[in-house]
Amino acid sequence: MIYKVYYQENANEIPVRENTKSLYLEATSEREVRQKLQDRYYNIEFVQLLEGNYLAYEQASPNFILEEI
Repeated sequence: MIYKVYYQENANEIPVRENTKSLYLEATSEREVRQKLQDRYYNIEFVQLLEGNYLAYEQASPNFILEEI
């Protein structure tokens, strides 16, 4: 399954919507996503499962790059 993760790069700062970034990650569950990103010290705002038409839409985007962790 592919997940889209919305995060802030610095977990020590107050989250600001304009600084929110996203990445795409393949994992079996949301818990696995969080475990894979644990060593990056991100402030993870939201983890979203991508399925069906929404996954196809995201894959068509030039910003779609699947992280290798």
